[in-house]
Amino acid sequence: MGRPPLEVGTGGDIRINKLGPDRYRARGRFRDFDGKTRDVEATGATRSAAERALKAKFRDRVAPNDDEVTRETYVHTLADLWLEEITAEERILPQTISRYEISVRVSIKPAVGSLRIREASAGRLDKFLRDVAKDRPSAARSAKIALGQMFGLAVRRGALTANPVRDTSRLRNPRRKVTALETDQLELVRAAIRQWQEPTPGKSGPRPTGDLGDIVDLMLATGARIGEILALRWEDIDLAAEHPCLTICGTIVYVKGRGFFRQDWTKSEAGFRTVILPRFAVGMLLARQVSAVENPIDAIFATRRGTWLSPQNVRRQWRQARAETGLEWVTPHTFRKTVATLIDKEADADSAAAQLGHGSKEITKKHYIVKPALAPDSSDILEQLGSGTANSNELTGQRRPPMAA
Repeated sequence: MGRPPLEVGTGGDIRINKLGPDRYRARGRFRDFDGKTRDVEATGATRSAAERALKAKFRDRVAPNDDEVTRETYVHTLADLWLEEITAEERILPQTISRYEISVRVSIKPAVGSLRIREASAGRLDKFLRDVAKDRPSAARSAKIALGQMFGLAVRRGALTANPVRDTSRLRNPRRKVTALETDQLELVRAAIRQWQEPTPGKSGPRPTGDLGDIVDLMLATGARIGEILALRWEDIDLAAEHPCLTICGTIVYVKGRGFFRQDWTKSEAGFRTVILPRFAVGMLLARQVSAVENPIDAIFATRRGTWLSPQNVRRQWRQARAETGLEWVTPHTFRKTVATLIDKEADADSAAAQLGHGSKEITKKHYIVKPALAPDSSDILEQLGSGTANSNELTGQRRPPMAA
């Protein structure tokens, strides 16, 4: 019976020969990852040095191929190749690729870009991710997603046999307290917006329009995301219906090289929805309709140049408006939480989830509703745990001692 072949990725017996003074050669057979067995050799000043050099070659061995990704490829090169691949495939949204590019440029390349693929061990990557997570948990999560896909490419190209990112530890996901606006706080918000929109002598920059107040009112009237509000067109609204409504069917996104534009679909399938408008929103939209200046994109909220407003610009305006109100914690997303909390209080979580465009009410309950879980009423059962000899004896199954005759 012949000798069984070596396992793929393993080397055989090592033979060492002396070539001359202080020069030794170690040789051995190695079965490459393409299944072929090849001779490998290394030299050193001593027998042990030559053997160590050969074992290092075994460890770093890759299957001979013409691929541009090997174990010697730098991580920054792998990142560029991965970004090129997912861009060419056109299966990932451009704005998602833009976020990946930011993560690669800001987080990954500066920290681990100079490592070779074989040097990017699970331990090194885990330390990098934990360091980022200390101050920027969301950036660490984005970096882990990008790294996972990058090294998945390295596995597919034969440079690695396993993805090291899979063995990194789970990143901490800090729970944030859900906070919604009370009625008096809403009044402060509206007062802050009115004050910010007032023309101020000597104030630099373009004169504020009435857009910010109307945008906030429409967010409170619908629970929609800021990008969904800014993507609304007049054709998406029916104010003449018995129950005036609007249809949320797009959002504003940003892609490098293209800028801000309207994406003709929402963040998720559940986000495509029609909502009935409350009276205060109908009145605001009718007033805007009367004074609206036509724009080529039919936007309800457009820039002076007739282009889409950017969510970043609206957030910047809101930061300026709230500066002196003590409501620095209020963001556009706070309005969605306020809507969800009110609807849950007056109706239920299912209605709140549908209003916000969530596919699951569990997401709404966990991240958007200010309300503790309500335990079932077990007070009558728990009454048995109250103080008292009778209750105590019944609970423990003990009987009272018989009374003396």
